[in-house]
Amino acid sequence: MIHRIPPGTRDVLPDEMRELRRMQNSLLEVFDGFNYDEIRTPTIEYADVVERGDDRAAGSAYRFFDDRGELLALRTDMTIPIARLVATRFGEVDPPYRLSYIANAYMAVTPQRAQMREFGHAGIELIGVPGAAGTAEVTQVLSRSLDAVGLSDAVIGLGDADVWSSILKDVGLDDETIERSSYALAGHDLVELSAILESSDRLSSAQVDELIAVTQIRGGAEVLDQARRADIAGPLFLGVLDEIQETFDALSSQGVAGRVQIDLGLLRDLGYYSGSILEVYDPSVGQIIGGGGRYDGLMNRFGVDHAAAGFSLYVERIHMAQLEGGR
Repeated sequence: MIHRIPPGTRDVLPDEMRELRRMQNSLLEVFDGFNYDEIRTPTIEYADVVERGDDRAAGSAYRFFDDRGELLALRTDMTIPIARLVATRFGEVDPPYRLSYIANAYMAVTPQRAQMREFGHAGIELIGVPGAAGTAEVTQVLSRSLDAVGLSDAVIGLGDADVWSSILKDVGLDDETIERSSYALAGHDLVELSAILESSDRLSSAQVDELIAVTQIRGGAEVLDQARRADIAGPLFLGVLDEIQETFDALSSQGVAGRVQIDLGLLRDLGYYSGSILEVYDPSVGQIIGGGGRYDGLMNRFGVDHAAAGFSLYVERIHMAQLEGGR
């Protein structure tokens, strides 16, 4: 007799479980080597905590009522619960806080798109170290983690959450167009992105083409000079490029810039990111295997004023990359 399990979930059998455990232990050794202490938070949170952290993610959260009528939600990631934990439990401890985790998260996605509703996360949060220095430390731990699980060919994409909004503000577009086009860019939907830009009466066809071209700029530090020469490069956009340059210089000083690719079209679909953002790719698989960045404003939503950055690796995708690469 076959007993079904919900779409977007899966059973893990002993051989794979042993492989996953070895990989997780390798990651925890790296985190511990950089003095990141492992923590655990509840699988369920009050729904208003998830909404406070990111109202976009809250829309895809599994929500239900408990026996007292309180609205609860399964966590959609680990960053929001850790922000809640730090604000609640670390008030008498001076920052910085270096925290790590391995845990499952849950999202009500469409399983027909081969997305998982339950997925493993492994990552770190660095709270209390601002700017390029904090981003460089997080990226250094990320690079060492990839090496530890045998993904030495993996590439780290570096962007900035303010690239797209800044260049659109420079050319005078309204907030609604900026928001709609940001969703399209985060979803890598260039057809929809072009349609949104072309519908604006403030842009010529040449400007639309140049904006789309900016999203395709990626490479080493030299691409920042290329972007600065764009005809539509205004003061806000140039300021963001300077911030990316500062971050890249800090990565160079940490010795990890060699595997970092600047990507001006990089935009994550989580609403709490601000400043530098990261995504991780491995040539063995056609999916993003991790991501992160700065979320300096998130802690303020929970009542404390701390700069913050971190990353999360998708455990199942890391394992897939290991298998595809024969590792």
